[in-house]
Amino acid sequence: MMNELIRVLIADDHAPFRKGLRALLASVPDMEVAGEAANGDEAIQKAAKLQPDVVLMDIQMPGTNGIEATRQIYQSSPHIGVIVLTMFEDDDSIFSAMRAGARGYLLKGADQTEILRAIHSVGSGEALFGPNIARRLINFFAQLNSKPPHPFPELTEREREVLDLLARGTGNAEIAGALVISQKTVRNHVSNIFNKLQVASRAQAIIRARDAGLG
Repeated sequence: MMNELIRVLIADDHAPFRKGLRALLASVPDMEVAGEAANGDEAIQKAAKLQPDVVLMDIQMPGTNGIEATRQIYQSSPHIGVIVLTMFEDDDSIFSAMRAGARGYLLKGADQTEILRAIHSVGSGEALFGPNIARRLINFFAQLNSKPPHPFPELTEREREVLDLLARGTGNAEIAGALVISQKTVRNHVSNIFNKLQVASRAQAIIRARDAGLG
């Protein structure tokens, strides 16, 4: 029994690159090129008209970029799996593509086996990110998890700054000078800190702050 054909739309503004992808897909019996697009607007239109299973989407194209094209395709036809195939491997591009609805993200240096594996995976409803991208995602989330939570989340950022200076033994006048605010504002912040931390004195506030690693 033959596998169902996976129909692929190639969206890239470089004709030689599209030609190379077309030749690659033609060499695989269970894939066919449904069409080509040279820019983001064309990709949106052809995806709506041709209803491919998978779109190979470049990011940087004339007019509508690949991220916005991915978002529009996902919103109108969520069953179409978009694989971003690009030279960009910065975090902003990767996470923008994921938020837009991309189910795959590969770099243009990926080998042919990797590209075909991604098309098969996304064509069958899965998600697949290249090894380099997967490593970046893992590192990103590992760094998030390793960051300690802010001490005293009930305090505002400015109140935390004031408390940190208090914990260093800094007086109100010096705090006012360091933060370029009036002494009256400092006193208001200190009063708010006392209320939020439920302490009765400067000494108690300093002990709480130092215990939490401030100062």
